[in-house]
Amino acid sequence: MIGTYANVTAILVGTTIGCLLKRGISKKYEDALFTVMGLAALGIGLENVVNNLPKSHYPVLFIVSLAIGTLLGTRWDLDSKFDHLIRRFGGKSQLVKGLATGILLCCIGALSIVGPVMAAVRGDQTMLYTNATLDLVTTMVFGASFGWGMLLCAPVLFCWQGGIYLVAKYLSASFFTGPLVTEIAIVGGFLIATTGITLLKLRDIKTLNILPALLVPIVFFIVIDLV
Repeated sequence: MIGTYANVTAILVGTTIGCLLKRGISKKYEDALFTVMGLAALGIGLENVVNNLPKSHYPVLFIVSLAIGTLLGTRWDLDSKFDHLIRRFGGKSQLVKGLATGILLCCIGALSIVGPVMAAVRGDQTMLYTNATLDLVTTMVFGASFGWGMLLCAPVLFCWQGGIYLVAKYLSASFFTGPLVTEIAIVGGFLIATTGITLLKLRDIKTLNILPALLVPIVFFIVIDLV
């Protein structure tokens, strides 16, 4: 899991550098960074959707996933609970939006999903090192925009990639097939895009309430394998 450790370290270092740079940034430039992060998240999210939709073997699965995920997330009220948790430790509502965006950008994508599988099966850390480089740059900007709270992205990424690594290493590497990664990337693309829309203040979308949608493709493929 050395690639995952490198990825976690990149997030910690990138966020720290960004937070140190933040001290010299005025409110005007902070607002400008929020806008840029919103545009970047919207663009990356749409790119994931556009690039992966043509590869999908189940064209309506992402719609079902988003619908079921939103119903479950709203029922559990994940957004409000996470917001309450962050505020309890002195965070601000803006940090919640930043964390939602940062976590999705770091975790959702072929590099962060297939990377741990390649590391577990072949010992190839290349994809994870590449992802670490991208996350280093991304978290520098997020650290400058949202502050020290963005360090929380690191343990989330560790659990995400670590979980995938353990499944691939000890249970079934074949589970993380191209079709499954494609479906997760499509749903994840929509989630990333919603965080961009929120940061741009076009509409306040409770992205965390849609987060369970990522589990629907996984459950769907488990059922397909059993059948």
